[in-house]
Amino acid sequence: MNQILKNGLKKKWIVLFLLLGHLPAISQPKGLGLGVIIGEPTGISFKKWMNKSQAIDGALAWSFGDKDAVHLHADYLFHNRRLLHIDQHSIPFYYGVGGRFRFEDNNTFGIRFPLGLTFFLVEVPIDLFVEIVPIMNLAPETDLDLNVAIGARYYFH
Repeated sequence: MNQILKNGLKKKWIVLFLLLGHLPAISQPKGLGLGVIIGEPTGISFKKWMNKSQAIDGALAWSFGDKDAVHLHADYLFHNRRLLHIDQHSIPFYYGVGGRFRFEDNNTFGIRFPLGLTFFLVEVPIDLFVEIVPIMNLAPETDLDLNVAIGARYYFH
């Protein structure tokens, strides 16, 4: 059963990237974006652009890890537009650092290292994103964790 779910998830990722290659893109949204993040964690996502290459993002979400918990994170992100292009459109690669709190029996705090791709739509001020985030938990004990998610945000100008 797990193998069937993993294969289905891989196919969905492939379809998402094929669709992204056929959508018109813009170079930069502005303002504050609000939307959803789906995966680990799942909830409400925001992103605020500071300038053309830097942004702050975060989420108030639910974590489906070993123990279900409310998840809160914020990251400072840097965007590189030169690494990936599809049909002459830049798809920014982003990386950064941030913090995460999980509110559970033993509240968890960790440092996040997000890596991801963002795709901006032309007709509407929406971005689509996919990210993988290694996390170093510092409290209540030191260990490693991983978040993987996709999402979309609408930008208010």
